[in-house]
Amino acid sequence: MIDVVGVRFKKTGKIYYFNPMETEAKTDDEVIVETVRGLEFGKIVIEKKLDELDLNSELKPVIRIATEEDQSINIDNRNKAKQALIICEQKIEEHKLNMSLINAEFTFDNSKLLFYFTADGRIDFRDLVRDLAFIFKTRIELRQIGVRDEAKSIGGLGCCGRETCCSGFLSEFTPVSIKMAKDQGLSLNPTKISGICGRLMCCLKYEQDGYECILKKMPKVGEIVKLEDAREGTVVNTYTIQELVKVMFKVKDQMEYEFLDIADIKRLGKFDKNYQVIRPKYEEDVKPEDLKELVKE
Repeated sequence: MIDVVGVRFKKTGKIYYFNPMETEAKTDDEVIVETVRGLEFGKIVIEKKLDELDLNSELKPVIRIATEEDQSINIDNRNKAKQALIICEQKIEEHKLNMSLINAEFTFDNSKLLFYFTADGRIDFRDLVRDLAFIFKTRIELRQIGVRDEAKSIGGLGCCGRETCCSGFLSEFTPVSIKMAKDQGLSLNPTKISGICGRLMCCLKYEQDGYECILKKMPKVGEIVKLEDAREGTVVNTYTIQELVKVMFKVKDQMEYEFLDIADIKRLGKFDKNYQVIRPKYEEDVKPEDLKELVKE
């Protein structure tokens, strides 16, 4: 018997868990559930056992499997939300508020109308809320969202030419840092590692675990390593994906270079004091404040 069902209210929205009660609801069923916002229309995307989840509060119930009438109401709510968006934009212009409206949605039971917007700072929208409440005769809620949520809501194409990950399949955002770009040997030019939202690309996270695993075994540039034939050399470059290092050996008055597998060398934990690491040219033009802007939430 299934103890818990995971429900999504949007295509790539966060999954919320509910008690199916006696409804016999299963994956891919559209259901009406009770939430803190009131009744909501959603779709079951996952089934789990209760002991598989770490829950801090009691699960709210699935009221029923959605009927044709429920589906019709949900469609009507979406159409009304589009009309509400147009009216709200007009009111924003009337009140001369510096905010950008992104989306609007009604709860299933029409007990609340939510508007999502972005703005550079705090906005005093009390007069706007009063006007909207008078027009729609329901509770109005305005929520300020960040640029990543804006990109997720609007959608678009990434630099790879495909639909952005956030609007395509990511249900939640994970932290992304400049360190990930450095570990993966990417250019630190903000235009090359940022998405359409202006923040670091979410895909930097996908292969990070693999890079970290290899980097634990990979010597650093300038480190002295030893070979099986007792020769010692200085690492002048590393190739993470190939798990190779370029090592410089001093033979009499000349320098010789070899490409070696990291399994064929032994790290001595010492660094060549005379070797100077040359920074890539693209890092010289990057301002620290530009990188700080990329990791803002």
